[in-house]
Amino acid sequence: MIAARYRHWIFDLDNTLYPASCRLFDQVEARMGVFIADFLKVSPEEARAIQKRYFKEHGTTLRGLMVHHDLAPQRFLDYVHAIDVTALQPAPALALALERLPGEKLVYTNGSTRHAENVMARLGVSGCFDGIFDIAAADYLAKPEPKSYAKLVKRHAIDPTRAILFEDLPRNLAPAAALGMTTVLVKTDSEWAKDGLDGTPIDFVIEDLTAWLTEAAGG
Repeated sequence: MIAARYRHWIFDLDNTLYPASCRLFDQVEARMGVFIADFLKVSPEEARAIQKRYFKEHGTTLRGLMVHHDLAPQRFLDYVHAIDVTALQPAPALALALERLPGEKLVYTNGSTRHAENVMARLGVSGCFDGIFDIAAADYLAKPEPKSYAKLVKRHAIDPTRAILFEDLPRNLAPAAALGMTTVLVKTDSEWAKDGLDGTPIDFVIEDLTAWLTEAAGG
């Protein structure tokens, strides 16, 4: 049984714990654009360009705004994560699969704990996890910054060789692979899902997280 290999199961949040097809993160991206346009006094088109550039260069749009514009991060996080999560369907089958896995389960997100808690509550999986490692816990060093992974490993006493990471963005799997973690890519149709696909060590590529976890736990 594959599940017996791992002591830590680490999951990205957005577009990983829930299907990207529900387009929940579109709300976050739209609110980012509004925030940037207002904060920097630029047009919506320029705000979108800045948003995409900072994401690519810094791992998150937030980090770019902090570096280049001295933004207080909590102001940004509170605004962009004020979304309607009812687009998500409760996921009892996912909850059951998670509960059957041995070891500790963690959410590792470039978002906020508040956002993670809202999403997890809507999915019905809050009680399945042992902790949330968010962007604040990482000192606002976003994935794929290696120092963020190092902080995660230290805080939760993770043996990377007994850990498995699930992500929808290939580039966020590379630092985990370098540490010795097993890497799982949850496929999406996002434009960002192509970034880092070539050359990133990926052990498993899956389309249905619940089905894969159910099988990993022994069917």
